[in-house]
Amino acid sequence: MVKDNNCLFCKIIANEIPSKKVYEDESVYAFHDINPAAPIHIIIIPKPHIESVNSVSNSNSKYLSKIFEVIPVIVETMKIKERGYRVITNIGEEGGQTINHLHFHIIGGKKLDTKIIND
Repeated sequence: MVKDNNCLFCKIIANEIPSKKVYEDESVYAFHDINPAAPIHIIIIPKPHIESVNSVSNSNSKYLSKIFEVIPVIVETMKIKERGYRVITNIGEEGGQTINHLHFHIIGGKKLDTKIIND
């Protein structure tokens, strides 16, 4: 797996920084956000270091596909699949991305307003 030694999420995947894991397989890792915007706030990331949606290519798009296959499993486990939830990714500085590792926020567990979620 490609890793960036300065990346917070790469360090979480490598167990160098603790996290509260929700899901893991050979391709993706999901964990509870340490600063949740809702009662359920999960971060799901590809294991290889991919900076953002802008870095998705034919060679790494399989990780995006896997993330979207895993989201229904996670929301079922969190008991929000039927109630509803939001999936968000931020891209670049002006888009609110503060960690340069592709990631998606799964937000739910309450009625969501139109507030923009930043990471």
